Amino acid sequence: MFNGLADRLAKVFDKLAGRGVISEAVMDETAREIKIALLEADVALPVVKDFIASVKEKAVGAEVMRSIQPSQMVVKIVHDELVRVLGESQALNFIPNKQNVLLMVGLQGSGKTTSSAKIALKLKKEGRKVLLASLDVYRPAAREQLQEMATKYELDCLPIVADEKVLDITKRALNEAKLGLYDVLVLDTAGRLHIDDEMMQEIVAVRNLSQPQETLLVVDSLMGQDAVNVAREFKEKVGITGTVLTRVDGDARGGAALSMRMITGVPIQFLGVGEKADALEAFDAKRVADRILGMGDVVGLVETAMEKVNQEDIQAQAMKMMSGQFDMNDLLKQLEQVDKLGDIKGVMKMIPGISKFAKQIDQANIDNHLIKRQAAIILSMTPKERKNPEVIKASRKIRIAAGAGVKVEDVNRLLKQYEQMADAMKKIKKMGPLGMMSMMKRMGNMFGGSGMNGGGFPPFGN
Repeated sequence: MFNGLADRLAKVFDKLAGRGVISEAVMDETAREIKIALLEADVALPVVKDFIASVKEKAVGAEVMRSIQPSQMVVKIVHDELVRVLGESQALNFIPNKQNVLLMVGLQGSGKTTSSAKIALKLKKEGRKVLLASLDVYRPAAREQLQEMATKYELDCLPIVADEKVLDITKRALNEAKLGLYDVLVLDTAGRLHIDDEMMQEIVAVRNLSQPQETLLVVDSLMGQDAVNVAREFKEKVGITGTVLTRVDGDARGGAALSMRMITGVPIQFLGVGEKADALEAFDAKRVADRILGMGDVVGLVETAMEKVNQEDIQAQAMKMMSGQFDMNDLLKQLEQVDKLGDIKGVMKMIPGISKFAKQIDQANIDNHLIKRQAAIILSMTPKERKNPEVIKASRKIRIAAGAGVKVEDVNRLLKQYEQMADAMKKIKKMGPLGMMSMMKRMGNMFGGSGMNGGGFPPFGN
């Protein structure tokens, strides 16, 4: 979502990096370039003006002028201002030992129903008992959609009653939540293609009846500046307590996120980063600011790995590697672990320092389909071939390629990658713990160097 803004700001800071001292004139030029970058990212003008004024006020102080590395001080100031504009992270305001209602509102097509199910799943994982209920009696099959998602994610959902009115559904949902001793009732309201009085009156009626602890507005981040206008309208007419930005993984300019908090005064609670059930992040201003300024997201990377990767398997593989043993079965396990992390491009961009190669990563032929294709090649091998890849000659390569539905060149490429990693394992055994650095670099070459994409972008470690 922030790639465009990140690229522009990176160029601004690169120009500063070569300067020993930053004069007020240089800071004025830098502020102007940052302002242009923010405006091009579709950040609201009042937010841009406030942001630039605050940056300039802090940057022209003696702290920056006399700093040993003034350019880094400017980056820190911009980072701190981004955190301020984005707003502090806030957890949902649920009251313990009481039935809490979460009211989901927004325009049609914003991802409201999907977000309702994702949030319900997240709350369930936190140990809460959650009931979903759809109040959308207008969009065809809207209630069925939520029910199907609830079944898929093993969530409880209010049964559908034909020809029932919105307020009647709300009353039934409240009663069911009370009788079932549910901690949270998530009400997915109907959306419209545009804001109108009828829509707002219905949502206000539902709000007055259900008395929600939280009213979250779901907004499509691809709407840009219009997303902020929608949020302002809902804040004034309904009284939202937070927002959920969806399609953050899309090609948006990022202005909605940077403008939302300051314009509405309510926090961003969640970011929708994909279609999968777990593709929902609790909003964290510092982590978003880190991504924008190319500092990666180490916390997000660790959380993703801890949640999706079997730590015992990782430790067992590490011990085997340290002993110098490595075959195709081990490579298959590594590919499977990487695939579990989710979108490989998104994961790579979480790595600090890699953001400067974001464009090359997007253009490179690296995706989860490639990982699955390489796994298919290994699965097409016999147990003997996986254990002793050196026996794989021309005729065997043809058979393996046919079995995996790939070309012989793909098999050769995978075998070359295996040889590189096997060599690294042997060196690790000789060098001891320090050899792990060599292995990491070789793994970087595997995912970023000539092995996979013909040298599309620099390998990790370079």
